[in-house]
Amino acid sequence: MRILPAQTITETVARLCITANTRLPQDVKDTIAAARRAEPWPVAQDILDKIMENYSIDGDIPICQDTGMACVFLEVGQQVCIDGDLTRAVDEGVRRGYAEGYLRKSVVADPLDRVNTGDNTPAMLYTTLVPGDRVKITVAPKGFGSENMSRIAMLKPSDGLEGVKAFILDTVEQAGPNPCPPIVVGVGIGGTFDKCALLAKQALLREMGSHHPKPFYAALEEELLEKINALGIGPQGFGGRTTALAVHIETLPTHIAGLPCAVNINCHVARHVSEVL
Repeated sequence: MRILPAQTITETVARLCITANTRLPQDVKDTIAAARRAEPWPVAQDILDKIMENYSIDGDIPICQDTGMACVFLEVGQQVCIDGDLTRAVDEGVRRGYAEGYLRKSVVADPLDRVNTGDNTPAMLYTTLVPGDRVKITVAPKGFGSENMSRIAMLKPSDGLEGVKAFILDTVEQAGPNPCPPIVVGVGIGGTFDKCALLAKQALLREMGSHHPKPFYAALEEELLEKINALGIGPQGFGGRTTALAVHIETLPTHIAGLPCAVNINCHVARHVSEVL
């Protein structure tokens, strides 16, 4: 059994909070650059140029003023013993990271009282047990301009594939310019009400341009991406063919009576960074 001090998790989360908010992953940069090369609309070209200029600015400056809620995903090896309180360790890491990185604190303690916690805690923490003696930490700050445009539907099995496609396309069309396109579309299909939403969020963590391992869903991702870009919303809603950078689908088995489908939208600032301890 490997012993991992909770302090190590705190220090790692703090560092990753700063990195995720100030450094866009290379796969996201590459995808935006490819979209710029393929974009024929001059206004959209100009906006994509400005997006690339923004994330290329040197220094520890947040890519977006909305530094989001800290979504933290932990894959904890079954042969690891955390020496200390895991949840407190993660929250302390978020607290330190957002203070040391001068990142905006955007979390309110109660959804109706609306009093800011002042340190961007608590983190939205998701923990899974995996084989081995390592801990993988992924920090994915989630801004709410895009989060607010996300939806879930408990479709009927009779709605089938066409119903799923219609719901996804309608969600993106209703979102319009609000989530700061070009967007990344995370889709969850199956599971239960809650698990389906989590699937959609986890889909946003995939490497940009990767495809579902099943050919059927890989083809569906490509079809949906093409149809979404045909909507003409374009970068920041000013028109063009670059409405979405990618569509990522994740699936789970579900009940015979249901067909849950969730769409979690992310803006072009698709922030996430991982480290294995």
